[in-house]
Amino acid sequence: MNKVLLAFALSFIGVLSFAQIEGKWKTIDDETGKAKSIVEVWKKADGKYYGKISQLLIKPEHANCIACKDDRKNKPLVGMEIIRGLKKEGDEFTGGSITDPKNGKSYKCTITRDGNKLNVRGYMGISIIGRTQTWQKVD
Repeated sequence: MNKVLLAFALSFIGVLSFAQIEGKWKTIDDETGKAKSIVEVWKKADGKYYGKISQLLIKPEHANCIACKDDRKNKPLVGMEIIRGLKKEGDEFTGGSITDPKNGKSYKCTITRDGNKLNVRGYMGISIIGRTQTWQKVD
């Protein structure tokens, strides 16, 4: 009986961790296939998820977001919040935005987790018009 309970508890913990996006993720450029940065995702007190660049893996043309148009304009890329306000809805995290520091544009964002990978989709208006990047879990 104890073995059955332990197996159930472990499988339940596995399901919980599978659905989470908190932690550090290596961003992979969908155009070049190269690792660009490490983004750290966390949940704020408002119950929503946010993500910031914690490390750059490729030296950018500019160290600050010169193309950003909001409160991030001319702010350093390292430490910049690029994911804002995602809510967990079933198996996905949605309802927030992601900012591309390269062009300064913000997009609607949906993230789903697939094992040690995140599928991060940024889109305008409807989700069929957009781009998806696969981010890898950093231990």
